[in-house]
Amino acid sequence: MNTDQSLRKHLIELLDGGHAHAAFDDVVADFPAKFYGEVPKGLPHSSWMLIEHMRITQQDILDFSRNPNYKAMKWPDAYWPKKPAPPSPTAWDASIKSFREDLEAMKKLVNDPKVDLFAQIEWGEGQTILREAMLVADHTAHHLGQLIDVRRLLGIWK
Repeated sequence: MNTDQSLRKHLIELLDGGHAHAAFDDVVADFPAKFYGEVPKGLPHSSWMLIEHMRITQQDILDFSRNPNYKAMKWPDAYWPKKPAPPSPTAWDASIKSFREDLEAMKKLVNDPKVDLFAQIEWGEGQTILREAMLVADHTAHHLGQLIDVRRLLGIWK
């Protein structure tokens, strides 16, 4: 395996989580619906707020990585849901499904041998696909840790 293939393999593993960081699917598994909008005492966010923030942010990074007509969203307002609970009973599942689809799209981008991981994104300010993939992994790991804390405080973590 050459260094390019090795780097891509390691990035995919980083995006998948489960090594030094928790994996997304493990953290969201068997999450009781009655706790989606619960903000534990001492923490600023509900599980819904964290899930939706991770989805929005990852989608934004993916859009930036692929779209020459990318338009930056307003920080922080556009990146966080306004309310602690999902707007509908199906919103939780839809957000998780969308997160997984965008993660797969980022992994596909990283795994594409035609994509130069080190080339600057033309419409960016020096960013590369390598940097954006690591940003997705880092951001997700950070908020998954917070989501584990939410689950612990709610008494729903193994």
